[in-house]
Amino acid sequence: MIRKRRAESVTNYAKRIAGIKSGLARVVVRKSNRGITMQITTYSEKGDKVLATVNSRELKEFGWEPRRNMPTAYLTGMLLAKKAQMGSKECILDIGIYRPVQGSVVFAAAKGSKDNGMAIAANIELDEKRLKGQHIAEYAKAGAGKTQFAGYAKANFDVKKLDEKFEAVKKQLMANK
Repeated sequence: MIRKRRAESVTNYAKRIAGIKSGLARVVVRKSNRGITMQITTYSEKGDKVLATVNSRELKEFGWEPRRNMPTAYLTGMLLAKKAQMGSKECILDIGIYRPVQGSVVFAAAKGSKDNGMAIAANIELDEKRLKGQHIAEYAKAGAGKTQFAGYAKANFDVKKLDEKFEAVKKQLMANK
């Protein structure tokens, strides 16, 4: 069974055991082709216990059109921190089998949680312009990639003002903690 889950790239048992031994809650970040999912879990002998969960699709309630990009990941992390209200209880980051590439989507999600008050034991530094989606807005303003932004256009979401919309949603998520 263990070899099968590792062969399917589902579980890295060395990281999992190290996380369990720490006794801390884990902030689990997973990405799919369509979005970001985050959970706060703790270990239990009967199976992991999920304390809070959030999906990037929930950002539609705040006026954000979710995709699998840096701004969406960051806002999803902020939403998790708002839902969980863990306070000063320390957590560790669980990125699963993803390679720890600096500036990746999984770290943007963790930074969102950390910036909204969660105590995550990780030193995360990201480019603020990319985090706000300015690189996407500038690309759209240049007139390139019209087919890439067709999904945004269908949802009446102006990609050229992505960074402004990001700030508005961020304010909503930081309010009423």
